[in-house]
This record gives sequence, C-alpha cells and structure tokens, in this order.
Amino acid sequence: MFSAQTYQDRRSVLQTNVAGGVLLFLGNIENPVNFEHNPYYFRQDSTYLYYFGIQEPRIAAIIDIDENKTIVFGDELSIDDIVWMGRQETLKDKCLKSGVQETLPYAELSQYLSKVQNSGRKVHYLPPYQSSNKILLSDILGIKIAELQPSVEMIKAIVKQRSIKEAQEIVQIEQAVNVSNEMHLLAMRVARPDVKEYEVANAIQYLAANKECQMSYPPIVTINGGILHNHYRLNTLKEGDLFLNDSGAETSMGYAGDLTRTFPVSKTFTTKQKEMYEIVLNAFNNAQRLLKPGVRFKDIHLKASQHLVEGLVDLGLMKGNPEDAVKNHAHTLFFQCGLGHMMGLDVHDMEDLGEQYIGYTEEDPKDTKTFGLKSLRLGKSLESGFVVTVEPGIYMIPELIDIWQAENKNADFINYDKVYEYRNFGGIRVEDDFLITDDGYRLLGDGLIKTVEEIENYRAEHLA
Repeated sequence: MFSAQTYQDRRSVLQTNVAGGVLLFLGNIENPVNFEHNPYYFRQDSTYLYYFGIQEPRIAAIIDIDENKTIVFGDELSIDDIVWMGRQETLKDKCLKSGVQETLPYAELSQYLSKVQNSGRKVHYLPPYQSSNKILLSDILGIKIAELQPSVEMIKAIVKQRSIKEAQEIVQIEQAVNVSNEMHLLAMRVARPDVKEYEVANAIQYLAANKECQMSYPPIVTINGGILHNHYRLNTLKEGDLFLNDSGAETSMGYAGDLTRTFPVSKTFTTKQKEMYEIVLNAFNNAQRLLKPGVRFKDIHLKASQHLVEGLVDLGLMKGNPEDAVKNHAHTLFFQCGLGHMMGLDVHDMEDLGEQYIGYTEEDPKDTKTFGLKSLRLGKSLESGFVVTVEPGIYMIPELIDIWQAENKNADFINYDKVYEYRNFGGIRVEDDFLITDDGYRLLGDGLIKTVEEIENYRAEHLA
C-alpha cells in the first residue's frame, strides 16, 4: 500500500468533485472455479485499490459527503477462518493503513444505504462488472439489474483524478514495464523451431511470478499474429514463422505494463518480414514523436495510419494518395484496431467505467460505427500525467481480405493481386508505454530492443 495520507488525500479530492450524497465503492469477491472453496486468483477492483488500497475480498466502503465520514464495511476473520488460514492482519489494521478509522460489519451496508435513500439523498455507484456486484446493488438499492444507473458524476470525477498519474504511481508502472521488458527478452531467447507457443507463455509467466508479479492480461504469444487477440497456444514454432508476443506484468499493487514485440523464429527476418516490420516500426517512431499535451490521440492514430499506408504503397499492396486512403478507411484492411489506450491500475485503464468517459469527451465523442475507429479506445487530447500505449500494427486477415475483394472495396487504394501474395503473412505489432510530460513524452521503463538489427543480433547471440 501507499501511505495512509495518499488514500486520505485521494478521497478528499474526490469529495470536492461530487456535489453531495454517498459514494459507494464495492470490492470484488473470490469467484469459484468449480466449487465455492476453489476460487480463481483474487484481483481487487481497481477503483477500490486507488481510494482504499485494501486487498481483501467481500469488502465495501462509502464516502458520505454530506456527513463527511468514510466507512469500510467488512468482516473480521471468524475462529473457523483462523483455523483454516491462520491469524492474519485484521481488517481494522488494514483500514488504519488506508486512513480509515471507522469499520462496520458487511451486513450493515444495506441498512446504512437504506437510511440514505429514505432521507432522499443520492447513492452514487459505478458500473458493476462482476455478476455478484450487480446482484448486490440490485438487492441493497431495490433496483432491477437492468435498471441500474451508475453515477455519471462520480465516473467523471474519478476519471479526472485517476487519469493524471502521481509520481509514486509512475514508479509502480515502471516496475511493471521493466519486468515486462525481461519477459520479452526471455521470450526472444526461448522461442525457436520445435518449441510450442505455450512453452514461451509458461516461461514468461514463471519469470513474472518470480518478480512478485501477476500477468496484467492473458498473454498473446502466437505465430498467427494476424489474429488480434489470439490465445490459442498449441502451435509448434518452425523456421520462417513470425512470432508475436503481447504480454505485460502487473505489480502486487495492481499497476500494469503492456508491451508487444514481433520477431522471427529463425535468426533473421525474411525479406518480406523485414520490409513489413520496418513499415510498422516507422509508424511507431513517427507516432511517438507526436505525443504531447494538447494533441488529440485520434489525430496521432490517423497519422500513424497514413505512415502505414505510405509503406504499403511502396511495397505495392496499396496505391494512390495515402492521405486520401486513410480518409476512405482503406488502411483498415491492414490496421483494424486502435493505436493505443490509457494504462495504469488497469492495462486498459478504467475501461470498466466506460470508454466514452475514459478515452473521449462529450464534445468529441467516439465514432462507434466506422470500422477501425470504433476500436480506437483513446481519442481525446492528451494531458501531462497521462500514461498511454502506442501500438501500430499490420494484420493480414484472410477472411476480411476475401470479403473486401468480393465487394471490390476501396479498389482505388488496394492492389488485391499483390495483397493475395501476403494473404497468410500473419501480423506484426510493436508496442511501448509512455508518460505524457509537460513538454512531450517519456518512454517508461529502461527500454526494450525493437530495431531489426537489434532483434537479429540478440537472436543470433542466444540461438547460437
């Protein structure tokens, strides 16, 4: 945990940004795998971590703005719990570390909120994503699950606060990024012909665990990089394959890293692989140079897309004016997703609160219909203190190519005969994490090799 003062200060700031009423925070529960006492790995709700820092299942808290009080609701261990799990730090002591003096049994949460509602005061709550919390909110507030209406005022106040990272949060994020760097270098040493994808995944997860970290998301380790979120890991690596590793570590306090590297299973890239990789790397380098406060991330995304098109024109897969091609969304045959997203306590920071609040503004809302743009998680202007990913890519998806070619879609910009030669090419992505500073940006972590020369030299050294 951070200092008690940190959590007190965060809660104090939040109170000033919500007009009144009671702010409700629901922690997560231990979800069973196949029976009650065999749970999945427990991960606390990120907003609860941000304002209270307590890693405890079945816990809740309120900030009563009108009465200026903060209460944590939870239960101390019973003697039966102690028999099975031993004496542990008490909930009361954990709350004191969070700067909270008052605790009440979990069962009294419903009674407290009923009094608030009966007095005509508002209960603010966030969008529930765990089924247990949807049911709990429905029960204690007397509202059907389908009719739950999270507090937009509370969401906006939290987004405003959590988006700007504190110096101590950057320390945590860089710790996660540096462990992620080690994971990626290990993958480059382990991946070779006749190795299974899951062997690479197991190796990097083992490294993370030895660094007291979890994975910040299920790792994508695949020779089929054209599948954006590919979690199939049974393929055997062979000479000539491209290997895409999208993985990141999460610290014990919940802060994430998120990196992607693509490299050849052989010691060197083939000519086609190198040419395509250089296109993606060029788009990446140009995108990172545009990072600074006041610049719309959507504009950086479109500029990166234009750089991708320029490279694809040089290779003969596309034609015409690159700027016009992007305006007509022709690039989305090759780049279907967004350039990046916010990152912090969540790898997609605060995504549970709604992308329309996290990545966009009411004045400049998200395009939810246009292919490509609808997958861009972040579009609004950058601010000093944001942490963002930059991750351009090229993905050859045979099914998508077939549909577009049958429709002769964007034929003014796409050479389908040439595209057919790359039909089973797969995919390439390069991704790093950045802090937006007052005068530009800073790469987070110690840096990870990414040029063709660096990757080939590293592969040659460790595959000898």
